[in-house]
Formats: sequence, structure tokens, C-alpha cells
Amino acid sequence: MRSAYGVERVRAGERAVMARGPEGVLMQRAAAGLAAECAQLLGRVYGSRITLLVGSGDNGGDALYAGARLARRGAGVSAVLLAPERAHAGGLAALRRAGGSVVGADDPRAEGLVRGAKIVVDGVVGIGGRGGLRERAAALVAAARDALVVAVDLPSGVDADTGEVRGDAVRADVTVTFGAYKPGLLVDPGREYAGAVRLVDIGLGLGADEAELEALQFADVARLLPVPGGESDKYRRGVVGVVAGSARYPGAAVLAVAGALRGGAGAVRYVGPAADAVLARFPETLVSAGPPSKAGRVQAWVVGPGLGDDGERLGEVLAADVPVLIDADGLRLAGEREVRERRAPTLLTPHAGEAAALLGVAREEVEAGRLSAVRELARRYGATVLLKGSTTLVASETGAVRVNPTGTAWLATAGSGDVLSGLAGSLLAAGLEARDAGSVGAYLHGLAGRHAADGAPVAAQDVAEAIPAVWREVGRA
Repeated sequence: MRSAYGVERVRAGERAVMARGPEGVLMQRAAAGLAAECAQLLGRVYGSRITLLVGSGDNGGDALYAGARLARRGAGVSAVLLAPERAHAGGLAALRRAGGSVVGADDPRAEGLVRGAKIVVDGVVGIGGRGGLRERAAALVAAARDALVVAVDLPSGVDADTGEVRGDAVRADVTVTFGAYKPGLLVDPGREYAGAVRLVDIGLGLGADEAELEALQFADVARLLPVPGGESDKYRRGVVGVVAGSARYPGAAVLAVAGALRGGAGAVRYVGPAADAVLARFPETLVSAGPPSKAGRVQAWVVGPGLGDDGERLGEVLAADVPVLIDADGLRLAGEREVRERRAPTLLTPHAGEAAALLGVAREEVEAGRLSAVRELARRYGATVLLKGSTTLVASETGAVRVNPTGTAWLATAGSGDVLSGLAGSLLAAGLEARDAGSVGAYLHGLAGRHAADGAPVAAQDVAEAIPAVWREVGRA
């Protein structure tokens, strides 16, 4: 599991280390890690040109001490100070002793030093920064267009706790972060600004139970995958019911069933007007004329893809005492109170536009603050929420938010979400808790999208058909 920690928790961990260690130990560890990553990027350190953009405080100090280490190895290192009177004194002295040069941000030479560098190190603002870059800093960052940009701990201008970007920010090629991942490095739009993220262990010793954000890895997903035993039959493995499709959108039902059949449950029941289309594609589906309450035994329901305005079928599903996944039209029709009063688990799977409608805000507000949006939806509805998008997040009322590390932009295609709904609903029926079903479903769906696309456009059916291959790949981990 990859865990991310908020600023306050990281600060507490730093204070604990500093209380029992020698003065400056954390900065020296961070600087050593930063210098090592820069050296690896350079390949040849001797003779390379490196420019440090240095703000006030410890973030700038990390950059200066790292610059001193690289200068001692023969690099030509220059520091551009954005706040000369508040630059880290010890770091400045170390850089000068190592042969580095120092200029102020208003010096006429400053932009030339940035443009001529092979690596530009962003030490402008640390994890406590708020808001965008100031005008002079933004101009210097813009001059680094031909260099490799390495951010110190977090790209300046990105909110460490949320990933929000309010104004100009550094777009790094690599971010070297210290002690722990920060949520803003894993959640868009911050994730896009961070580039490749490298973690340097500086001995904070933070516990997994203190994390605010977590990302499943192969081994975590493999452990959660439902595997039938020798005594399993289709009912013991779970039966998922799918209430989807309409005369206008029969394909939504077909795609939701496609995902459900590949999600680990023993059987799929379909209830709705697209029965002929579903059977033509998947004859193994158990089809019922309905209503859902008369369809037979299910361990979980998926409701909403292509449903139209059929609130009656939705109401019957919500009244069932089994887990329910609500997607697409179901999200529009389901009332907040109706969902909160359910006794069995509920998993909502909106994209940003649907989330915005549920929250009564603009879509742009959700996309700019995905973490706060998914948390607020989980709180309002008393449910687990899977917020789809460039960064897919899964949140419950309590516990760390899960961020999905897999996927591809090619998944932004019609019907892809219907496949995900069926897949995650099947995992619910197989016995996974809502948070795990959403997280594992998103992980497999993202991998399947990558596998199916392979760098080219992909259709939703291709994604569904790729699920068994990635399931096998993960299961071997």
C-alpha cells in the first residue's frame, strides 16, 4: 500500500525526529536524497549546469544543501534567491564554500542562469505554501522550459493536502518528496504537475493508520480478489443483479452485464427492457422480466446505467437489504435521504459532472478539488463514493481516501463507466466491502483500459474483454 499524509501529520513526524536527533539531521537527509536523484538524472555530474530557484525557509535550505553536494562533485551550481534576506543561512554558506554562485531574483543574470541550466531545482515554496506563484517566481519558472525541472518535496503552487492549484505553479519533470507521499502528489490536478515522484526516506516512521490517502498496489489487489474454493457453486460465489438499460439505451445494459460477468460473482441476473440484447451477447445471463423484487436471489445490485427515468425500478433496488451500486441515471433519481436511510452498504460511482450536480456546484469546482468533493459526497449520502476521472478516488465516511493508480486517458469513452459499474457490483456480490469493491474494480478497470488500448483508441467492449487477462496478471503477484 502506498500511503500519503497531510501536512500537519508530516510536521508532527518531523518534530519527533528533530527532538531526538542532532540539529539539521532531517535537512541533511533530504538534501542527500535530492542530490542523489539529480545526479542520477544527469548521468554525468561533473561540468553540468544546475540552477536552484530558492525561496525562504527549509524548502530552499534543502535545495541549497543539495546544490552544495553537487557542486563538490564538479557541477556548476547557481542559486537564484527569491527572498535574499530570508534565504537559509546555513545552506547559503554551504553552497558558497562548495564553489556555487548566488544571485538575487531581480539580478539581470537570473533568467539566463535558468535558461542555461540542464536541471532547474524548484525550491521556491514547501508543503506549507498556499496559492499560486508570485509574478517573479512564475517568470523564472517559465524560463526553465528547456531544462529538467526537479521539485523539492512538492511542486511550488500545488496544495500539499488536496492537489489543488490556484494560480501559476511549477510543472515538474520529477518531484523528490521527503519522508512520505503527500496527498497533492497523488491527486489531480497536482499529480499532473508533479511528474515522476521519487520518495526519499528520512526516518519519519509514520504509521499506515495515520494516512489520509492510500493507493492499492498489485499485492494489495491480489489479496482482495475473490477466489472460489472447492465447495463453491454459483450461488456461494455470489449473484449480482443488474437493473440497467432502456429502449433508448439498451447498450448500457449489455456493457454493465459484460463487466459483471468478469467480476468474480458466480452469476448475473438482468432485469430490464434490454433482455433480448443482453441474451444475444451473453446467453449465460439469468434474465427476468421483473420487477427486481421478484427476480430471485441476489447478493448485490447494480442500478442506473442507461436507466432513463425509471424511478420505480430504482426504488425497489434501494429497498433491498443487500449492497447496491448506483451509477449514471440512478444517481440523478436517488434521493440523498433515501440513500442515507439504507441499512445495507451503498456505493455511488459518479463522474465529475454527476458529482457536481449532486453537490450543487460547477463541474470545474469538482475537477479542481476532487478530494474535498469525494469526501463531501460520502458525508452527505452516508455512502462509499467512487469519483471517476483523471484521478479516480474512493471515499467512505471514515478512513483514508483511496486513490486509483491505474488507468489511461483512452478510458474516456462511451460505455466505459457501465463496464466499471458491472465489475465493481460483481465484486460486491462476491463479498468485498464497498470500499474494497470500488477500489479493486477501479484498479482492474484501469489496467484493462491500458491493456486494451495499448496507445490507441479503445471501445468499452474491449475494456471488458481485457479484464480476465489483467485479473490473471494481478493474481500472480
